[in-house]
Amino acid sequence: MRYVSHLACSVCGSTFEATTVLNLCPHDGRPIWMVLDLDRLKREQEPDGWWNPDLKNLWRFGGLLPLDWSDPVDRRSIVTLGEGCTPSLAYTHPLADRLGCRLEVKDEGRPHAGFGANPTLSFKDRGMAVTVSMAKALGIGRLAVPTQGNAGDSLAEYAVAARIEAAIVMSPDTDLPVLGKVAAYARLHPDLITLDLVEGTIIDCGKRVREHYVPLGYMSAATFQEPGWRTEGKKTLGLEMAEPASDRLADRRWELPDVIVYPTGGGTGVVGMSKAFDELEALGLVGSRRPRMICVQSEAATPIVRALAEGADDVTPLPPGRTVATGLNVAQNIGHVNVLRIVRESGGCGVAVSDEAIRRTIADEWRRIRFAWSPEGAATLAALPELADRGLIKPNDRVVLVNTASPEKYLPTIRDALDGGL
Repeated sequence: MRYVSHLACSVCGSTFEATTVLNLCPHDGRPIWMVLDLDRLKREQEPDGWWNPDLKNLWRFGGLLPLDWSDPVDRRSIVTLGEGCTPSLAYTHPLADRLGCRLEVKDEGRPHAGFGANPTLSFKDRGMAVTVSMAKALGIGRLAVPTQGNAGDSLAEYAVAARIEAAIVMSPDTDLPVLGKVAAYARLHPDLITLDLVEGTIIDCGKRVREHYVPLGYMSAATFQEPGWRTEGKKTLGLEMAEPASDRLADRRWELPDVIVYPTGGGTGVVGMSKAFDELEALGLVGSRRPRMICVQSEAATPIVRALAEGADDVTPLPPGRTVATGLNVAQNIGHVNVLRIVRESGGCGVAVSDEAIRRTIADEWRRIRFAWSPEGAATLAALPELADRGLIKPNDRVVLVNTASPEKYLPTIRDALDGGL
């Protein structure tokens, strides 16, 4: 943790020692994040000596993460299963051709030759790799997470690897491949993994974590309710979008996309990527221009979309509905206040898409080019026509869509959209 300066409240700015173990800010109940000593990092490893492109996982970013792979002390705490370092694939699409933009898909759900691979086939592995590693570094032996599915799958995987206890609290309506795997881990590793099924959504699961597991000595690893660890993991999405590649590799030129279309439930990725871009600017590697951040939500749960439309500073929850994109069924999160600020400052927007549009996109793209979208990822592609109509995508823009997980994790729910299977 040599480049971690301190912790700070993301809203009121209150500061805490770097090794403090806490959830939300005790002064205003808002999320905490980690503050790095970027002046020291720049001085000691200028301009980007902390970046190791030969390392095919998210730890390639070294001193720009809370645990630095190049530091022997930090490395002893790092729990890695190959997560991160996923490709941004060029994606051909008729709408992109008409708009004259360069479309890319950040593909988080399957391995690609020459890259890293998320072990549970989901971008949640980024946040959980850092969370479990930080827990190990600080001697925390119990974590609990409320989840729509993928975060629980990921925590179970990393907890077993690190030999720490984890309580996974999820709905019995969780997609069966995920539910089955976590149940199997709970049976195979009863000393480490507890599966607790709670009727309802992630809101109800979060209440169970607070009221039952925290009093038993578990630390909550709920979205934004640990001290910035999951945000640091998701930060690597933005770092990978910006890092030198192809024609920019020879001169190690960092460059941000013009538009990022992100499926937004809790929104950790939005905050993490924004933090990454601010840190790159502080290091002198990029300028002040930011990608237009587009938050895509399901029509079943639209807190970000509604708050942006209403000009509100924070979200007002409505009861969540049901959606095939289970990761988007988040009616409220304590960190949404920061997501709203980031979207507005970037000139972005929020878009809601229907389940019908999500299913149609999955089916159309599978038949057209045999590309397999997760429901949350498909929501980003389904949002493109509205973004084009609103003038948020311009000619020559580099537009990155985030395909957050493998569709295998949603079978049998979306099997019909994939012509019966993959």
